[in-house]
Amino acid sequence: MNRRSWLVALLGAMFALGLCSALSRAIPRARADERAEIDRLAQLMQWKPGAIVADVGAGDGAFSFAAAEKVGPSGRVYATEIDPEKLKALRAEVEKRKLTNVIVIDGAVDDTKLPTNCCDDIFLRRVYHHLTQPVEFDKNLLRSLKPAAHLAIIDFPPTNTYGPVPGVPKNRGGHGIPQKIMIDELTAAGLQEEKIIDGWQGQDYCVIFVKPAR
Repeated sequence: MNRRSWLVALLGAMFALGLCSALSRAIPRARADERAEIDRLAQLMQWKPGAIVADVGAGDGAFSFAAAEKVGPSGRVYATEIDPEKLKALRAEVEKRKLTNVIVIDGAVDDTKLPTNCCDDIFLRRVYHHLTQPVEFDKNLLRSLKPAAHLAIIDFPPTNTYGPVPGVPKNRGGHGIPQKIMIDELTAAGLQEEKIIDGWQGQDYCVIFVKPAR
């Protein structure tokens, strides 16, 4: 191998090592961010062992499984989804992890499909702006909460960075939802706004609602 070939090979190896190192740092950081967010949400909503929590629009289940650790074996986490492939993956992961405190539920566009008065807390993370029938869905969120229970909506203001969400009300103004519109819709359903946290994470905001005790 001549000197030039040797230098090219060395530089290639250094680049590959640097890329691998960067990826190894990036992956734990993403997981740490998710962990920090769920820790913050758990503290904000005062989750305790034995609590019953619902992750509506659970996606890959990362937040559902983290919540299951918080509420412990005596608690319960409902993970709802409407996408068939995600539901299949969620159920497979629950079985793989042997989780007895996570229940996967087939949701609907207009209904949580959760039992009535079942939950101490419900959260929707970057899900609300996808709702195509928010009036009906919000009524079912209210129904699913116990009296004096809490709902957390984590979402972001409308942006044109992503394509429009098909079928949502025209007042969204882009991919996302204005905070005021979301609050107005949920208070119209019977929930009470309790706390607003701007700058939750990046552009995301978090709004906490409470179901009236009576």
